[in-house]
Amino acid sequence: MSRVKRGVTAHAKHKKVYKAAKGFRGRRKNTIRAAKPAVEKAQQYAFRDRKRKKRTFRALWIQRLNAAVRPFGMTYSRFIDGLAKSGISVDRKVLSDLAINEPASFQAIAEKAKAALAA
Repeated sequence: MSRVKRGVTAHAKHKKVYKAAKGFRGRRKNTIRAAKPAVEKAQQYAFRDRKRKKRTFRALWIQRLNAAVRPFGMTYSRFIDGLAKSGISVDRKVLSDLAINEPASFQAIAEKAKAALAA
């Protein structure tokens, strides 16, 4: 059986890991034994945090809405309840954006929600 030299394949595999480890500190960027587990762990974090990012942004929108409705004498939960009762179905992302960029529009929505709570 003929001998197989694996240098080309190994170099290509290592190169892929080194490219992914670019920017890491110490031996983790240039030693395959340290870089390989570091890259694997980084990929685990990336996968987990793609899911977590959605939760984080939703929490941010809720905090912004809570701060935006306080001047109108409401809390976030009462505001959302008022929106449901008035039949306004706008998601939290859009409401948060309105509160920041178009305060007049947001005020009109908040007043409708408040009126629906009173009725």
